[in-house]
Amino acid sequence: MKKRFNNVYQFKITLRDIKPPIWRRIQVPETYTFWDLHVAIQDAMGWTDSHLHEFKIKDPKTGKMVNIGIPDEDRMYKILPEWKVKISKFFSEENPRANYTYDFGDDWRHLIQLEKIQPREKGVDYPRCIGGRRACPPEDCGGPWGYVELLEAIRDPEHEEHEEMLEWLGGEFDPEYFDIDEVEFTDPESRLKDLLQ
Repeated sequence: MKKRFNNVYQFKITLRDIKPPIWRRIQVPETYTFWDLHVAIQDAMGWTDSHLHEFKIKDPKTGKMVNIGIPDEDRMYKILPEWKVKISKFFSEENPRANYTYDFGDDWRHLIQLEKIQPREKGVDYPRCIGGRRACPPEDCGGPWGYVELLEAIRDPEHEEHEEMLEWLGGEFDPEYFDIDEVEFTDPESRLKDLLQ
């Protein structure tokens, strides 16, 4: 059952340590949890959600940074369960930024910037992607630095790993390509059920 909402949060998600920037602009319901936001980021960016992730954001009540994600007893710090934490309790004009890390091995770090909170538009389905630039890097390519090396290899036919990298990528990869019409959002509730089973 979909929750009713009156406002939407507009975020710009920018992948750190990559130039020129790779980014997406999305709008999500005010009722979203951090889990819902995670799924929307994965879908908008083009990640496959096959690795761990975590948000870090300042708690507006205490002023201290908190970690929000999938709780893990092996961690040395507390992680709030993201499906229980509403984005509206943390994001505001006074507290507009969060960090989102995906894949602790490759360490894909994203800056999440709340741009505005606005009334929902009638007849519009949310979440939605309203902007973006450049292709999402391939999963498991070694993080930002591995991605730079991969691009160097596929751009140079003389590079010793040119053929191997192209084959690994399925024959082609255009780092400049992004088509907003190809962004499809999946249901966060069904993804959560799969996770918690």
